Amino acid sequence: MALKFKSLHPAFAAEVEGADLRAPLPPGQAAEIEAAMDRFAVLVFPGQDIDDDQQMAFGLNYGLMEAETATVDVHKRRLKHAQMNDISNLDESGQLLAADDRRRMFNLGNQLWHSDSSFKAIPAKYSLLHGRVVTPEGGETEFADMRAAWDALPPRQQEKLRDLVCEHSLLFSRAQLGFAEFTEEERAKFAPVPQRLVRRHPGSDRLSLYLASHIGRIQGWMVPEALALIRDLMEHATQREFVYSHAWRRQDLVMWDNRCTMHRGRPFEDRQFPRDMRRVTLMDSRPTLEQAA
Repeated sequence: MALKFKSLHPAFAAEVEGADLRAPLPPGQAAEIEAAMDRFAVLVFPGQDIDDDQQMAFGLNYGLMEAETATVDVHKRRLKHAQMNDISNLDESGQLLAADDRRRMFNLGNQLWHSDSSFKAIPAKYSLLHGRVVTPEGGETEFADMRAAWDALPPRQQEKLRDLVCEHSLLFSRAQLGFAEFTEEERAKFAPVPQRLVRRHPGSDRLSLYLASHIGRIQGWMVPEALALIRDLMEHATQREFVYSHAWRRQDLVMWDNRCTMHRGRPFEDRQFPRDMRRVTLMDSRPTLEQAA
């Protein structure tokens, strides 16, 4: 069956019809999907009844998978694959996380606007999130179009931002929520890394802001001045005309390009309803400072 891409609102997201991710993709289909990713940046694949292995196999069409997830208490893993991110409210026995569980407190950071793995030296390319168990209400994922946000900036501000380098860390984003209970090993693992503030998206050759709640500094700037600028840019980039909100249905798979979008999860009654979401994350080719400006 030929693929069809139905544009959603705003136009940087689309729903894909005709895809079956349970088996290897037919010849040419992986390239067709990647071309659609370059055009849209967010693709929704409804009704994909897949398991962990099938989800990972689909992701491997588009590059190398991240070697490990970035979380706390990794010894309490629930999923069998160390490369799969557990975006759920369930503990290792499948029960709801306790209200004071470190993992629950840490995961609240997913409700901040961010780009996956911007806190890693080589950040993320694509993320693929699959809804195994979804909640009856709440828990939407919102996406912001960072290419359109860049295009909407005045030329004088674009020139000011073009060569700036920011430092990203999970320590910075979790501090916004008052979470500072990191071990020394975790602090070393989450040490800040530099990333360009403005990137050139290779598939579309468009410029894009590269923002995230993980930003805590701008190199060469005083911290208060830097954070004031980042806050202003975040408010600009998440205006409603730049945002698509995805209401999850069971077995939806949503794929997005972290190089030109931000996203955040919305709250839900996590002490009442179980939610099982699993994410595969693909690495970019190299650090942003080594990529074309």
